[in-house]
Amino acid sequence: MTDTPAAKRQRPLSPHLQVYRLPLPALTSIAHRITGVGLTVGTLLLVWWLVAAAAGPEAYATASGFIASPIGLLLMFGWTAALWYHLLNGLRHLIWDGAKMLTLEQSYSSAKLVIGGAVVATVVTWVVAFAV
Repeated sequence: MTDTPAAKRQRPLSPHLQVYRLPLPALTSIAHRITGVGLTVGTLLLVWWLVAAAAGPEAYATASGFIASPIGLLLMFGWTAALWYHLLNGLRHLIWDGAKMLTLEQSYSSAKLVIGGAVVATVVTWVVAFAV
């Protein structure tokens, strides 16, 4: 039996991106990798600030001015969120390395806990930072 062109057109593509949804543990794994790269890039901003502090008042004023600008604050907020997420998800991976919480239900629960914890920790960090 050969496939006709009409039969080939009617076959569903599997997994089709419009139908298939990545599970939450897969999304958190991808986000962990992305936040790792983001932390590396964001650390360059921190290094620039430290080098500017050592270079003198003019360089420090330039770096501090950029970091205090709306774009700088947005970058720092993203860096803080990435830091908390990566830290909490790293702890989750350490728990998994101990052969704990490996069921599918626990994997979903811990993913939600990591996301919620990162959001709360980021907001608390910024509230405390601006309260001082």
